[in-house]
Amino acid sequence: MLELIKERRSIRSFKEEKLSEEAVKEILRAGLLAPTSKNKKPVEFVVVEDRETLSRLKFCKDKGSNGLDTAPCAIVVIGDAEKSDVWVEDASIATAFMQLQAESMGLGSVWIQMRKRRSCSDDSEKEVRKVLNIPDKYGVLDILALGYKNELKKPYEEDDADFSKVHFESYGRK
Repeated sequence: MLELIKERRSIRSFKEEKLSEEAVKEILRAGLLAPTSKNKKPVEFVVVEDRETLSRLKFCKDKGSNGLDTAPCAIVVIGDAEKSDVWVEDASIATAFMQLQAESMGLGSVWIQMRKRRSCSDDSEKEVRKVLNIPDKYGVLDILALGYKNELKKPYEEDDADFSKVHFESYGRK
């Protein structure tokens, strides 16, 4: 697992090759099986492969969404705020699980944050809701851009794990 974590890097350039339906289902399965608080399962997903819709989603955020320029697939991660007050945490875990699943399949991904971000004209979450017809009760955490990697990034090294950030028993005790 640590080797997989070291290999996973944010990929923002993808090959044109479309993902198979089975590959998308495997990634979604990882998100659907992710743990949630009190097993409430408030997280849902919107899969987008239409090039025009992907382009519209890119403009729901004023910067940092260039992974959608070439991604053949994106998964919009949403959470039902009426079902759980910790949908953000649950959706974050689901996104991380899907990223690790994608990496294990040799695919690239990048988390594009939408919650608490803005487009040129409005709140990013509102913009995504408009594009995808998502009801207001759902928060929009992120868009996970996916595809075959068109860039190579060096894996993390053991030394990248900064143990100076670890405290034992109380803050400041090393």
